[in-house]
Amino acid sequence: MRKIINAPENFVDEFVEGILLAHSDLVKTPGDDVRVMVRADAPVAGQVGIVTGGGSGHLPLFKGYVGRGLCSGVAIGNVFSSPSSDQIFQATMAVDGGAGVLYLYGNYGGDVLNFELAADLADLEGVPTMTVLGRDDVASQPKDNEHERRGVAGIFFAYKAAGAAAERGDSLERVAAIAEDVVAHTATIGIGLAPTILPTTGKPSFELPDGQMEIGIGIHGEPGSRRGPLETADEIATDFVEALVGDLSLREGARVAILVNGLGATPLEELYLLYRRAHQLLAERGIEIVKRYVGEYATSLEMAGASISLLELDDARLELLNAPALSPFFQER
Repeated sequence: MRKIINAPENFVDEFVEGILLAHSDLVKTPGDDVRVMVRADAPVAGQVGIVTGGGSGHLPLFKGYVGRGLCSGVAIGNVFSSPSSDQIFQATMAVDGGAGVLYLYGNYGGDVLNFELAADLADLEGVPTMTVLGRDDVASQPKDNEHERRGVAGIFFAYKAAGAAAERGDSLERVAAIAEDVVAHTATIGIGLAPTILPTTGKPSFELPDGQMEIGIGIHGEPGSRRGPLETADEIATDFVEALVGDLSLREGARVAILVNGLGATPLEELYLLYRRAHQLLAERGIEIVKRYVGEYATSLEMAGASISLLELDDARLELLNAPALSPFFQER
């Protein structure tokens, strides 16, 4: 294991302390648990709070999207492990400005259980909550069972839209509806080339023979839809675009936002190779890219690989993506 860490058991708390020290103007912890973090001005009176969370190991997901025009608070667990219901509840109470709280997180069993428990605790305190699950991974379930899909990098679009809606003063019901609308029009597919090495064990999260790739891999190393010999960047991008366009039923004249995301150990140059071919293919189909994001938005420590997400745009979604936002990782002017 070649990692720049101290004691493995302190890994999560220490990197979060680093975030808090580096970005104290943007974020804070509301109590003694550094794994609970909120925007520096929380709670904002009269504004819907948005709480996300999940396992560590995915920066900038989840900690990096707490800020103005994005999420209001976050709770994280150990690497690839859910936060506790108490941590989620702490984040909920710290961001409640009197307008309720939206829970917006990925569709994973442990997270669902603990967020539901936190919602029960919040209800006892008179804080209304609603939940929207990110479920954009097209390889994890077929279209007719999309409610069971995993949430991966495409949840970024939901953060951006819901955060903008909350910032402008929309009601809890409206913010939740906007988040659900964006989730319903987002699709993602990824590829894994080499595994994550877990800090606590020093062991890889999955095994993949040299020269092989896994299409549809999850951000925790969950099995994908198929394995095969490593393809070229153009071949991978072609497979991705065909899958995403088909899943979203995009037609000529459609407008989209695209996110080309690195999983932690993929050079930016390679992400732009994927973007190049995706751009060409979408243009050939008469699909216009209106917003584009290329970089690391949802990682899996040092996993080698990438994903592409598409969000079908209308005027309302585009307005929300264009709204100002500021967090330790992301800025929209």
